[in-house]
Amino acid sequence: MNYESQLSLQRLLPRLRQRFADASATDWADFEERLYRHFERLFLALLDLYGGRYDFFFHLEDILATAAESWLARPQALKLLDDEREQNPTWFQSQGMVGGVCYVDLFADNLAGIRQRIPYFQELGLTYLHLMPLFASPEAENDGGYAVSSYREVEARLGTMAELEDLTAELRGNGISLVIDFVFNHTSDEHEWAQRAIAGEREFEEMYFLFPDRTQPDAYDAHLREIFPDVRPGSFTYRADIDRWVWTTFNSFQWDLNYRNPAVFKRMATEMLFLANVGVEILRLDAVAFTWKELGTNCENLPLAHVLIQAFNALARIAAPALLFKSEAIVHPDEVAKYIDPEECQLSYNPLLMALLWEALATRNVRLLAHSLRERFRIDPACAWVNYVRCHDDIGWTFDDGDARRLDINGFDHRHFLNDFYTGRFQGSFARGLPFQENPATGDARISGACASLAGLEKALRQESDYEVELAVKRILLIHSVILSIGGIPLIYLGDEVGTTNDYSFRDDPAKAGDSRWLHRPRTDWARADQRHDVETVSGKVFQGLQRLMQIRQDCATFSGNEMTVINPDNEHVFAYLRQNEAGRVLIFTNFSEQPQHISGAVLRTYGLGYEFTDLISERAVVADEDVALAPYEVLWLAAR
Repeated sequence: MNYESQLSLQRLLPRLRQRFADASATDWADFEERLYRHFERLFLALLDLYGGRYDFFFHLEDILATAAESWLARPQALKLLDDEREQNPTWFQSQGMVGGVCYVDLFADNLAGIRQRIPYFQELGLTYLHLMPLFASPEAENDGGYAVSSYREVEARLGTMAELEDLTAELRGNGISLVIDFVFNHTSDEHEWAQRAIAGEREFEEMYFLFPDRTQPDAYDAHLREIFPDVRPGSFTYRADIDRWVWTTFNSFQWDLNYRNPAVFKRMATEMLFLANVGVEILRLDAVAFTWKELGTNCENLPLAHVLIQAFNALARIAAPALLFKSEAIVHPDEVAKYIDPEECQLSYNPLLMALLWEALATRNVRLLAHSLRERFRIDPACAWVNYVRCHDDIGWTFDDGDARRLDINGFDHRHFLNDFYTGRFQGSFARGLPFQENPATGDARISGACASLAGLEKALRQESDYEVELAVKRILLIHSVILSIGGIPLIYLGDEVGTTNDYSFRDDPAKAGDSRWLHRPRTDWARADQRHDVETVSGKVFQGLQRLMQIRQDCATFSGNEMTVINPDNEHVFAYLRQNEAGRVLIFTNFSEQPQHISGAVLRTYGLGYEFTDLISERAVVADEDVALAPYEVLWLAAR
């Protein structure tokens, strides 16, 4: 610990001991031990954020008191989990990790329904369950729950906080870690803090960005991009009830928090630790790129946004060591990587992989996928990617234009092609999706659509073509095979495991009709899910194919960790990579074409270091003396015999 940190702790610790004199000796000793271990990192981060304030030490003491109070209130079962996770800090890199994500109401009506579906999660092999926003939010407009009105109240129709706490315990008892969204860039305008700001309470006005006229908003707006340009231009909303302009990056009812105020950090830290004590093991940090604002910048991915997360991270290590962060930064790949660090976000979504899997399916060419992942997949070995093929949000084509240029691909034109392909406008496309936030003037758009519909199943079923249905199922299994084998935590958007297609009924709901993302947010069709054991049905083909891949992954220790090497199979239709660690070596070949492809035996011998292999999926022997054939959309996971 450096001198300044040590001196500050010596100054503050006696005051903390006095404030918590009634704490048990054991609990306080544990708190102090972790405080000594992590204080310097917390102190230096907070110093960067707030060190210029005259009242810095007042706020620092208050933040440490929040940590102490939370630790002393932490249930014993979670303290035992803390000890376990500190002994095995990379537990989430196990090949046994498989994630699922769903909306509580759409999947199972409420939290009680989620508890009843635990056997289904176990059947699928899940060890990680992300429940989409479930906290109290405005009844009308709420951005799918991302406009939070209270971090301590579950939406009434879904259940109660007591039920959520019971659910976390039951999931944990069944080997499933609960993941919840922590929406920490903004709150709903119905949140108590916003309502008290509207009432004119100065303390709460200072928690947001309120402006008396357009002078400062115009100065900021000159450098900001519009997030939802076809819904609301600019990043500020005029509120006639208070005659003020409010910073609202996303929607008029979502007020951005002012993290320049240390009181905001302290209040949000209190909410974070409350959720940790409920039993949440992983917090998805929503919209991390937007949290820090500076005039004259685009207010995205600023250095102090990273310092802010690091401060939250250090505080969690002191008061809730089992808690992990997952970054949600759907930005340029270079910026995504900056959030991934053991002292920042231990986990991160991998939007580049998601986008390029769909790009490769559309083009039947893996050059951009292979080149980009060769350059951009490697991260800190103590962290992990969360890999997915679909989520609740749209698909944005987030590849790097420089990567595309190196392959003689024009990024602008290529994105237009992909948008046309996945909305079915491109002649011969198998996909059926809808544009999201389409700009008619520029042609810019993102894509909405269920995995199965984007992979061709919807079109095939309408054409009643058994051959096209077979190809669509193979595409679904192929892209899932990549997220299951490439390194990190695979995340299944629940419904995809049974081939759920687009739900167009959202157009009949005025509250949803303007947001095409509801196309792929259907209510779970349990009649379809009940067909999962019948291999004669599409649901059965998809479910049992995925279930087998998951079981193979979980049984093969070579799939643990993140270490992955993209290899060149001398075939631009085949994406190939090597997984190896002390447990073994597996070569993966994926044919992104509906045409048969071949891999030379020399490639197998070079990268597999042998002649005889077993395909873990089909269990057939493969000999490297001759070329290896891949059927349309076939996947091989080859382990040396």
